[in-house]
Amino acid sequence: MTHSVNSILSQIRSYQGQVGQARQMTAADVPRSDAIAVQGGIGGLQGVGGTTGVAAPSFGATLRNAIEGVNGAQQRSGELVRAFELGEPGADLAKVMVAAQQSQVAFRATVEVRNRLVQAYQDVMNMPL
Repeated sequence: MTHSVNSILSQIRSYQGQVGQARQMTAADVPRSDAIAVQGGIGGLQGVGGTTGVAAPSFGATLRNAIEGVNGAQQRSGELVRAFELGEPGADLAKVMVAAQQSQVAFRATVEVRNRLVQAYQDVMNMPL
């Protein structure tokens, strides 16, 4: 199970990288809560090549992208299963089984990440003030 958690975490990190590369934010684009590291990078530092720092995508956006990826895997798996059941020529049993296993592992990893997040939230809420 630890392997699947590591797999989903690496997927989340790759989604973060993709989102960060796809959208270059300016200070005007960033909401107030995320505006700490935008103007000139953190502490006025500039990135490689003299570019200013780019705000990292929000946790919510990263989590949403990961869940959409799991949903997409489950939908592709369902489509392949239906195609195989209908006897369509492009859907062989190996593809169906691999897609089903991929969607199952992705879903289990997502549930495990959710459980860890809930446990972390409960731990923080139970901390004494």
